[in-house]
Amino acid sequence: MAKIDIRKDPAAMQTAAGYPQVKEMETAFLFSAKEKTTLRGLAKEVAGLAAQPEMKKKAEKWTVHNDLKSDEPLVFIDPENGWNEIIPPSGLVCSDPLARVWEMHLRKQVYWATVLRDDKVIEPFFDVPYSYTDTGWGIDPVLEGGENGGAYHIKKAIEQYETDFEKLHAPQIILDEEESGRLMDLATGLFDGILTVRRKNVWWWTLGLCFDYVYLRGMEDFMCDCLLEPEWVHRMFKLICDGKLAMLDFLEENGLLASNNGGTYVGSGGFGFTDELPRAGTDPVRTQDMWGFCDAQETAQMAPELYAEFVLPYHKKILERFGLSCYGCCEGYHGRWNYVKTLPHLRRVSVSPWADLSTVPEYLGKNYIASVKPNPAPLAFHSIDEETVRRDCREAVQKTKGGICEFIMKDNNTLGGNPQNAARWVQIMREEIEKI
Repeated sequence: MAKIDIRKDPAAMQTAAGYPQVKEMETAFLFSAKEKTTLRGLAKEVAGLAAQPEMKKKAEKWTVHNDLKSDEPLVFIDPENGWNEIIPPSGLVCSDPLARVWEMHLRKQVYWATVLRDDKVIEPFFDVPYSYTDTGWGIDPVLEGGENGGAYHIKKAIEQYETDFEKLHAPQIILDEEESGRLMDLATGLFDGILTVRRKNVWWWTLGLCFDYVYLRGMEDFMCDCLLEPEWVHRMFKLICDGKLAMLDFLEENGLLASNNGGTYVGSGGFGFTDELPRAGTDPVRTQDMWGFCDAQETAQMAPELYAEFVLPYHKKILERFGLSCYGCCEGYHGRWNYVKTLPHLRRVSVSPWADLSTVPEYLGKNYIASVKPNPAPLAFHSIDEETVRRDCREAVQKTKGGICEFIMKDNNTLGGNPQNAARWVQIMREEIEKI
C-alpha cells in the first residue's frame, strides 16, 4: 500500500477535527474550469442527498437522542485515515491543494450516504473556515518521527521549569481577513444556488488541557511531574486553562463562533442536534449556546485521584461556560466516574474500548449519552474476521443495554486496504442492535 505524506497533500489529512488550516495549503485561490465543474457536480450530488426525507428523519433521531428522550441506538463511522483507502487522494480530479480538500470533503458526504449508510446526516451546507495563524504557547513542540502520517515521539520542549516557564504565553489567533474573504468569495462563486455557503470555523476539537501540556513537556515527564513537581503541574494547567478561556473570550467577543448544535461533530463521537440549545442562526453565538468538550486521554494510566487533583478543577472552569458538555476520548471513564460526573452540564460521555462497558447502565443510565466505541483494530486487516467484529459489536450492545447509546467507529489508521470493511462494520453493528 502506497504511503501518503499528508504534509504534501492536505487532502489526505483525515481526522474528526475537520479541514487543515488554509495557511497549511499552497493554494492559488484560482481553480481551473475542470476543477470547478468537478466541484459543482459533487455539490449537486450532496444537495440531492441532503434533500432526501431520510436526512430529516436522521436529524430528528439525533435530536431526541441528545435530549435524552429516546433510547434508540444510533450508529456512526468516521474511518479517519481509512478515508485515504476509500477515496485515494491519487484518484482525486482536482490539482489545487484547496480544491483537493474540498473535493475530498464532498466525496466523503456522498460516500457516507450511499455506501456507509450510517446515521450521519448529510446537510445542504458548505462551510468555509477563516484563514488565520495561531502564535502558539511560546515554545515550539519537538517531535521525532511522524513521517507519512506514522507514529512520532514527543520530546520535552520545556527542559527546566525554572528557566523555561517564563517563556510561555497564551496563544493568540490572528485573522487574515483578506484571505478569509477570498475563501468565502471563491466558495460562494462555486456553490451559490447549489449549497448554502456559510462561514463556520471549528476552532477546537478538544478544550482539554493535557494534549497541550504533553506537547510542551513530553509524555513521560508529564506523568512523573504529577508526583515530583505538583506545584509546577498546577502552574502549567492554570496557564493552559487561562489561555483556553482567553481564546474563548476572543472568539465570543469578535463574533467568530458558530453554532455546533446541528450536524457538527461534537465531543469524540456523535453530532450536536438538540432542542436544548439555540438553533443555528443565533447571532452572536456565545459559548453558553454551544456544546463544549474536554478529554484527558493522556491521563489514562494515572490514578483517578491524580486526574481529580490536577485536571478536573480546570476542566470545570472551561465546561462551565457551555450549555452542554462532552467528556472523554480513549481514556476509560469508569474508574474516575465519581469525578467525571461532577463536570458542569455533562451530557455525552466517551465509552472507549478500554472502558468497562458493563458500567454504562448503572453509571450513565438514562441521564447521559454513552458514546460507545468498539475496538477499531479488527478493521485493519484486508479480510476482516467477521466473527470477531460481530462478537465485539454484540458485546457492546448487550453490556450497555439500559443506556442511551451511540455506537461509534473511529481511530482507524487503516482499513487494511479494503474500503468495504467500513460499510461492513455498519451492517454488522445494525444487525446486532436489531437483536436487542
